[in-house]
Amino acid sequence: MVRVGIVGIGFMGWIHWLAYQRSEGIEVGAIATRDAAKRRGDWTGIRGNFGPPGTQVDLEGVQAYEDLSKLVADPNIDVVDICLPPHMHYEAASLAFAHGKHVFCEKPLAVSLEDCDRLVAAAREADRQLLVGHVLPFFPEFAAARELVESGEFGRPIGGSFKRLISDPTWLSDFYDARQVGGPVVDLHVHDAHFIRALFGMPSGVTAVGRMRGEVVESFQAVFRFADSQVTVGATGGVINSQGRPFTHGFELQLERATLQFELAAFSDGQVEIMPLKILTADGEVRRPDLGPHDDIDGFVGEMSELRRAIETGEPSGLLGGSLARDAIAICHAVTQSVVTGGEVAVG
Repeated sequence: MVRVGIVGIGFMGWIHWLAYQRSEGIEVGAIATRDAAKRRGDWTGIRGNFGPPGTQVDLEGVQAYEDLSKLVADPNIDVVDICLPPHMHYEAASLAFAHGKHVFCEKPLAVSLEDCDRLVAAAREADRQLLVGHVLPFFPEFAAARELVESGEFGRPIGGSFKRLISDPTWLSDFYDARQVGGPVVDLHVHDAHFIRALFGMPSGVTAVGRMRGEVVESFQAVFRFADSQVTVGATGGVINSQGRPFTHGFELQLERATLQFELAAFSDGQVEIMPLKILTADGEVRRPDLGPHDDIDGFVGEMSELRRAIETGEPSGLLGGSLARDAIAICHAVTQSVVTGGEVAVG
């Protein structure tokens, strides 16, 4: 049994908790939070933009620490699950490695590329695994697309467009802080940057246009350059000036012999409109794969299953690995630099 300690009991800590409750072979052995009520199991104040609201939870058998230093020193904990604000990821993960723990860090790995590089190096030096909570590849539509690419049934991926837009998150006071959260590119587009990197490899450059809000990009459109000039990939992301559509994402993924299409949009009136995943084959067939019933937590359950597999086998995770997460941040910063400079920027 893999035993996890969750650091930070906010919205993502709650979502991770729910996923662990549904998972086999992995369980929560400890939590760390400065909130005394949460240490007693009162999580009723937790709210988010998906999933169920927080409730009273049973912490019997779970150690509840006020301080991170005590959790990372707990000999019964194998993995430290970091659900703190992004600017706190580096310090928390470094402390966990220093105590010989594996690290599972909610995305983004860190706000700065330099901190990402330091954490990848720290994991290597400690001989511990660094895994990052990029859950998007485990959502049903994205998982189906990834599996189809890996199967090779329709050839290799040769292009695509990816979209991820939200309304202004007015409840987050530091969302546009370049050092605390990183803004829409680092906090939001990082999902698609990670998925693009996983499907196509590392782009060599990016050209992007967009609007700035202070030091961060508010909204952008980007085109990525790859070593193979036949690969054409673009992305749209950021914040729209309308609370009427708080969230939308989707993709059109081009393979050599098929195109995959999916989009979802949530609206402020409570309605969710979905263009289900379709596979449009070169010979004119339209396939509509049955992805089965699923809810907001299922993708995270898949993520925890991969976390358990990686820790139990000692084999690094191809999707949750720290190096891939580091590359996603490199892509995000290159997008920002391109918007600022108005020209193509190399991705490093």
